[in-house]
Amino acid sequence: MMLTWEEFEKTEMRVGTITAVSDFPKARKPAYQLTIDFGKEIGVRKSSAQITKRYTKDMLTGRQVIAVINFPEKQIANFMSQCLVLGAVGTEGDVVLLSPDTVVENGLRIQ
Repeated sequence: MMLTWEEFEKTEMRVGTITAVSDFPKARKPAYQLTIDFGKEIGVRKSSAQITKRYTKDMLTGRQVIAVINFPEKQIANFMSQCLVLGAVGTEGDVVLLSPDTVVENGLRIQ
């Protein structure tokens, strides 16, 4: 199915910096709970991400990622996910996070 440009523009992808990472033992599949700073305009959002195969908590703190921020919140076990962190999913289910190749201002929109 092809999207129109107008439909694509509705997806709000932004750059944010992971400020905190914690284990998420209640998730069905191994995951982390992430706290992500998207800058003054958007603020801080939380997300659950199944990225434990490739990343440790130490590797994630301070890392910039790209996330969709205009989805409705989603309840995952006892946690409310407020954005969707984007990544490429490999054949083994491991996720490679999408991120800018240089540090940019939090909150910048991906176009």
